[in-house]
Amino acid sequence: MDLEEKNPDPKYGESRKFDPNFKGPIHNRGCTDVLCCILFILAMFGYFAVGILAWSQGDPRKVIYPTDSRGQFCGQDGTAQEKKPLLFYFNILKCTSPLVLLEFQCPTTQVCVESCPDRYLTFSKTMLVGSKEDREYYKRFCKEGVDFTKMSVPEILRDGLCPGMLMPSKAFTRRCLPALSTKKGVVVVGNQTILDDGEGAKVNATKVLEASKKSNMAVEARQVAMRIFEDYTQSWHWILLGLVIAMIVSLIFIVLLRFLAGIMIWVMIVLVILVIGYGIFHCYMEFASLKGEPGADVTIRDLGLQTDFSVYLQIRQTWLAFMIILAIVEVIVILLLIFLRKRILIAIALIKEASRAVGHVMSALFYPLLTFALLAVVIAYWAITAVFLSTSNDQVYKVFNTSECEYSRDTCDPKTFNTSNVSAQCPDAECLFAFYGGETLYHKYLIVFQLYNVFLFFWCANFVTALGQVTLAGGFASYYWAFKKPEDIPAYPIFSSLGRALRYHTGSLAFGSLILSLVQVIRVILEYLDHKLKGAQNKFAKFLLSCMKCCFWCLEKCIKFLNRNAYIMIAIYGKSFCTSAREAFFLLMRNIVRVAVLDKVTDFLLFLGKLLIVGIVGIFSFFFFSGRIKAVEQATPSLNYYWVPILTVVVGSYLIAHGFFSVYAMCVDTLFLCFLEDLERNDGTTERPYFMSQSLLTLLKKSNEEPKIVD
Repeated sequence: MDLEEKNPDPKYGESRKFDPNFKGPIHNRGCTDVLCCILFILAMFGYFAVGILAWSQGDPRKVIYPTDSRGQFCGQDGTAQEKKPLLFYFNILKCTSPLVLLEFQCPTTQVCVESCPDRYLTFSKTMLVGSKEDREYYKRFCKEGVDFTKMSVPEILRDGLCPGMLMPSKAFTRRCLPALSTKKGVVVVGNQTILDDGEGAKVNATKVLEASKKSNMAVEARQVAMRIFEDYTQSWHWILLGLVIAMIVSLIFIVLLRFLAGIMIWVMIVLVILVIGYGIFHCYMEFASLKGEPGADVTIRDLGLQTDFSVYLQIRQTWLAFMIILAIVEVIVILLLIFLRKRILIAIALIKEASRAVGHVMSALFYPLLTFALLAVVIAYWAITAVFLSTSNDQVYKVFNTSECEYSRDTCDPKTFNTSNVSAQCPDAECLFAFYGGETLYHKYLIVFQLYNVFLFFWCANFVTALGQVTLAGGFASYYWAFKKPEDIPAYPIFSSLGRALRYHTGSLAFGSLILSLVQVIRVILEYLDHKLKGAQNKFAKFLLSCMKCCFWCLEKCIKFLNRNAYIMIAIYGKSFCTSAREAFFLLMRNIVRVAVLDKVTDFLLFLGKLLIVGIVGIFSFFFFSGRIKAVEQATPSLNYYWVPILTVVVGSYLIAHGFFSVYAMCVDTLFLCFLEDLERNDGTTERPYFMSQSLLTLLKKSNEEPKIVD
């Protein structure tokens, strides 16, 4: 295949001139983009300040523990509620109020209890004719400090000091909800369909069911989160084992690629096709096995959103959708392989060269561990700060009542409420904990702090990625520009490159990552607006938003491509970000045919390698966590959602494979730019010999002249 650029467009600058003193990455360089470096340091100080402020104001216990009507945490260690981990509703029927949907708070007294009620009792009957055991049992669910010797039953009920009735309940997301069941198609509580609410009214068990659903609606998302958390606690060691296996498989693949690049690429291509093909076959078998099963023909649309995601695997349409998606992927991969078959041969030669480079710069394989560690710190800091910011509000109490009251939903103080005018004018009103909020300056700017946290997360994450790219590029450029390999390769090229990047180019890395972060934050805002406008009827607004999302997605991809090549030029020449980006872009545009032929095809082949590793580990994790491997069935953990560890292993495997293959990808991109510069700088004569390997010279039908021997 002809890879020559016939007539490079002069508007993209002049070709590189021969420089006899150029021997690879320049060591005599100065600091670049100093202003952006200062801005980044100041932003980091601000980020630390926001974190300290959040940690001093926030309280993650608000996420972990349910809160009673006085704002106390149920089950918190070191408090009076330590042995009372569950939340009990005085009157669950009040949870049918629309207030539950508006303020996520059930307008009834809530207290922390040791255990949920296990019997049906009414307060009046228990106190008047009940046994001593029942009376003592009932007192567990009353407010603290009630003097039963000085107050009559009507007074206690009037003041809302005890619930009017108890009904058999079960703990659900640390809340006591009625133990409902069906008997001959009728909803019952215990064995009763009609209940006495303790105040003389009769209540149907179906109404209790409705109230339970409403009270649970406010915590349904948290219920799913808690189930997922439980699955992680049950399967974390197996997930860790799966990720270790993914790391071992990736490492083995990289080592084999070093020695058997050509064979491994073709084996990888065949295995990817087979793995996807098996996925299609498995989906078809599941689809066929559900034929005729009761409820299997229900559509996903009719099923709606279910918290138990395993329900979706019981309907045929889910497996049909999976089968269609995998079939489309299979067809796309096969078509690409057919049309790129000649270019794949050329790309294999470039991957072989990258394998030799990685073999001589072995420390590059371990650099992703540093990137993983730094990214883990960035993600952990962002997540912890976000949790503390979201839980840094104060307790807000509001007036809740059942009859008309002009003070309804006004804020109140529970300590003085009983002696205030509100309780006098509205006898049935109560001052209950409503939510967490605040009126201080800090609370007013809380949303600003959250946005700053998100923005600095993107900036720091992109900076860490940029640092890795510059470091690897400097190491591999040192390999390429060594005329005699490995004799001329400098000692510790990766560590030297990392030192140069941090010492001279922190500002340039911050500049490039800042541009990318701004685009990513805009994309996050657009996604948020799209989520908010889903129910809107304005089709033009939806169309405009979709166009903007598409444009910014394309812009992000372009910036990532430009940044990557700019960082390579920074690693080699030590110039500023804008100058390096321009020179890299012009170099690629002067060689646009080679870019299309070589660079993108190698990226596709490396992506297939990641896909293969993810597919292998994902299939084994699916069979293990779904209990389909009989030999280890006893070791399979009991899970709420078995897709949780599977998805975690798949995503983790991709990140691990991406970490190892990113070394190869960066090596290929660096060698490719150096290769283009080599072709422009040199011509193969004894005065200007090519630095590329003999295999690439053969591929391009070029050669270096042999030095003439003078007798």
